[in-house]
Amino acid sequence: MSVPGENAHSGEPAGAAAVGRSGNLYAGIEASARDERFERLVDHAGVLIERIVSTGQASPEGFWYDDPRDEWVVLLAGAAVLEFEAQRGALHRMQPGDYVHIPAHCRHRVAWTDTATPTVWLAVYLGVGVDARE
Repeated sequence: MSVPGENAHSGEPAGAAAVGRSGNLYAGIEASARDERFERLVDHAGVLIERIVSTGQASPEGFWYDDPRDEWVVLLAGAAVLEFEAQRGALHRMQPGDYVHIPAHCRHRVAWTDTATPTVWLAVYLGVGVDARE
């Protein structure tokens, strides 16, 4: 059975090009995972979009991310606290729906993530550069 507006043979919208990867941002979350999970969703032309799932993890004391790319991150579930070195320890609390733009080389760390509910982030990295975790 075909849905109105779809190509009856392929299930794609009539006249559409092939669709890229699709999925659900809340699927496959392990609430008791020991490590943070990073999943690349899109990596194309200087843009990296990834889902990050934290289950109580935080940056080690004294560690600061210093990414060469701009980062835009939105919290989709759970709760977290970010700390920015330039703000001298001021804490930036995040709840679902909160987002922040972190310019390139703005040193920051994850001070806390919720241990009771998985914290789901959507991170968008802009600009050509190496992955800060590799």
